[in-house]
Amino acid sequence: MMKVAVSSYSFSQAYRDGRLTLKDSIAKAKEMGFDGFEFVDFNVTSTKPENMTLEEYARDLRAEVDRVGIHVTNFTVGADFQNKDVDEEVARLKGCVDIAEILGATGMRHDVAHGAAPGKPYQSFDSLLPRLACGIKQVTEYAASKGIKTMSENHGFFAQDALRVEKLMNYVNDPNYGWLVDMGNFTCADEDPAISVGIAAPYAVYVHAKDFIIKPADGPNPGRFFFRSRSGSYLRGTIVGQGDVPVKHCLAALRNAGYDGYVAIEFEGMEDCFLALEAGLENLRRYINEIEEIPLKKINF
Repeated sequence: MMKVAVSSYSFSQAYRDGRLTLKDSIAKAKEMGFDGFEFVDFNVTSTKPENMTLEEYARDLRAEVDRVGIHVTNFTVGADFQNKDVDEEVARLKGCVDIAEILGATGMRHDVAHGAAPGKPYQSFDSLLPRLACGIKQVTEYAASKGIKTMSENHGFFAQDALRVEKLMNYVNDPNYGWLVDMGNFTCADEDPAISVGIAAPYAVYVHAKDFIIKPADGPNPGRFFFRSRSGSYLRGTIVGQGDVPVKHCLAALRNAGYDGYVAIEFEGMEDCFLALEAGLENLRRYINEIEEIPLKKINF
C-alpha cells in the first residue's frame, strides 16, 4: 500500500512566520501522522545556522530524524543542464548527493531544464535530449554508488508535459533514474492530470500530491495568490482534495501501474499550512484506502 510523506516545502509558511524551524517540522510531520519526510534544498540552505557548515547542519537534521523515527524519502534540489555548464552542474549535484546521503534520503530529485534563458534562442525539447541525458547519467551513476536513486519531476514549464518527460526517461534509460510524478504540475502545462499520470505511472519512483484551483485564461483575472499556466490559465495551490486536480483518479492510475511507494504532499496554498496538511492527509489516506479496494487489472501501457 502507498505510504504518505510530506515535503518540507509544505511548511514554508510556518518557517516564514516563525511557528516552526526546519528541525521542528520533522517532529511535527511525525506528530501529524506522516510516514516520511522530504527535504527541499532551499529549505535546508536558507535555515542553516551561520556557525555550521552545510554538512554539519545535515548531520544535525539527520540526528533529529533518527530521534523522531521518520523515514527520509527524498532530497529535492534544483538544476538546469540547458542554460548552465553541464560539467559544473554535475559537480554541484554530486555534492547534493553527498548531502542527501548524510540526511539519510533514499532518493534525490533534480530539475533538468527550464527553457531558454532570456535573450537566448528557443531550443526544442527533443534537440536538448542528448545534453540533458549527459548530465543526468553522470549524476545518477554517482548516486547509485551511494544507494540513492535519482529522479526528475514534471516541473518548470519547459520539462513539464507528460510526453516530453517520457521521452527523457527513455532517452536516459538508466535503472537508477526515474520519474517524480507530480500530479498537480501537469496543469502548469495545461494537461489533464488523470491522462498525464497514466502516461507517467510506469516510470514513477516517487509521487507528489498537489492540488490547484484552476480558472480559465479567458475568464476574469482572479487576482492575488494565482499564477498562470503556460497557456495562461489561472492556478492557485490549495488543500489536497479540495481543488480541481483529480487526485483519486491519479492515485488509481499509479496503482494500476503497480506503484506502491511514497506519495508526498507538497502544499503551496494560501490556507494555514497546519490545517491544510491535516485535511490533505485525511483526504489522501482515504483515497488510498478506497483505491486499494479496486481489483488490479493487467493493463498494457
